[in-house]
Amino acid sequence: MPVNETLLKKKIAAAQSAFVSNPKSPGQQSYLFVMEDTQTGKVVGTSGIEATVGTQDAFYHYHVGKVVHASRELGVHNSVEILTFCNDYTGVSEICTLFLQEDAREGLAGRLLSKFRFLFMAQHQHRFADIVIAEMRGISDEAGRSPFWEWLETHFFSVDFPTADYLTGIGNKVFIAELMPKYPIYVNLLSKEAQASIGKVHEKTRPALRLLEQEGFRFRGYVDIFDAGPTMEADIANIDTVRISKEATVQISPTLDITLLENYFIINTKIAGFRGCVGQLKSLDISQDTHTVLISQALADTLQICHGDTIRYASTHFTSRT
Repeated sequence: MPVNETLLKKKIAAAQSAFVSNPKSPGQQSYLFVMEDTQTGKVVGTSGIEATVGTQDAFYHYHVGKVVHASRELGVHNSVEILTFCNDYTGVSEICTLFLQEDAREGLAGRLLSKFRFLFMAQHQHRFADIVIAEMRGISDEAGRSPFWEWLETHFFSVDFPTADYLTGIGNKVFIAELMPKYPIYVNLLSKEAQASIGKVHEKTRPALRLLEQEGFRFRGYVDIFDAGPTMEADIANIDTVRISKEATVQISPTLDITLLENYFIINTKIAGFRGCVGQLKSLDISQDTHTVLISQALADTLQICHGDTIRYASTHFTSRT
């Protein structure tokens, strides 16, 4: 996020509006969540979902493809990678704005901050597109210099990476359309450093990438136009947390012994008043049509729910993919 108070206030206002909206289909809603340390009341993380991208402002990517130069007469056949400027992800949903303070990166906090979004989308699928993407941070050094952008800057932009990133962050994307090369770029013409960075993530982003790969997200050849970081993609219905999650009615038990129970990622089913956490529950399968779980009063208070309300949950131990 750029250091711009006006813009940040606008984003917060947009999120507040999203949580009281009632769309029939994916629109311009921008959902921004915060993680709170309930013992201190301190905000320790953020996470977000864009219902759709690219429908108001252009949403740019490079697609990594191939072109073949061949001559049967000369016996020459060369396959060359190219980068094609595109808007192919227009209209999809995006998970974004994931950040967790360093002193909070213990236990299940990081996984909760990522995975609760999939429970939210599973519960309210009509608010989101069928395809979900996540743009991953690409390679850059400690000063914020990207080898990929440095090559583009030298030949096309004359604007450094932090400036370009800031301008895009505040919504000024006109310069991209004006200055970005319109024709495919031959990858072998880039610097060796720029070539090596295409589709690679920053070392601090590797844990987040692994989480998404475990959920079923895959790289389809689309990279960021600034640092060439990969964009990961999945169908909502095929995301593992979405697929294994269950909805249940709650009963509150004042005598529930949580010490023997498994941890779950749990959300209430609200939009306004949404809450999510890691907690323990006991499943009671009363019939094929009704699924009920027992939870403690403390967990009910955290989720701001009452006896008879519904939750959606998924096990913290589920890792079907590697």
